Amino acid sequence: MRFQSIADIYDANELARVALKRLVSGISDDQASLLAEGEKWTIAQLVEHIAMVDEGTSKICGKLLREAQVSRAPAAKSLNVSGDFLSKSKAVGGLKVEAPDRVQPSGDVSVSESLNRMDANRGRWNELRSLFEEFDGDTAKFPHPFFGDISAVEWLIMAGGHEARHTEQIRKLLEKLS
Repeated sequence: MRFQSIADIYDANELARVALKRLVSGISDDQASLLAEGEKWTIAQLVEHIAMVDEGTSKICGKLLREAQVSRAPAAKSLNVSGDFLSKSKAVGGLKVEAPDRVQPSGDVSVSESLNRMDANRGRWNELRSLFEEFDGDTAKFPHPFFGDISAVEWLIMAGGHEARHTEQIRKLLEKLS
């Protein structure tokens, strides 16, 4: 997906969050803790993983944007998303990617606890929005295990894409469990 502004990315990420919440809203804790045949994680573990990544990604974006703020680098007039990032974004949809240890779910967290964690982190994302709009979120980079070195803007895009990817995975798990 091509974005024209930070507002576009925030809107897309909010739609991803709404879709996730809608999908898991009617799932019981028992159903969320069932492991479907051939799967590695339960629905509860997937939502826990999403919450962990959401929190970590906002921290990374905050670090990169504080660097831009200190250097007084103004935001670019248009978003600069690398071709490599766009290419890998398309490719990741069809791949099984192994999550790093730091975002492996414990399996001890309910869906509602993970959603509450994501709601609490939403405040951090809202605080970062003005920094994204005022300072350069394109220059400083931080490594991602799959995408390589990516900017704060690319991390922001990745956050919503990550959530959407796992929401689709949860939808497929629900079909298997039915």
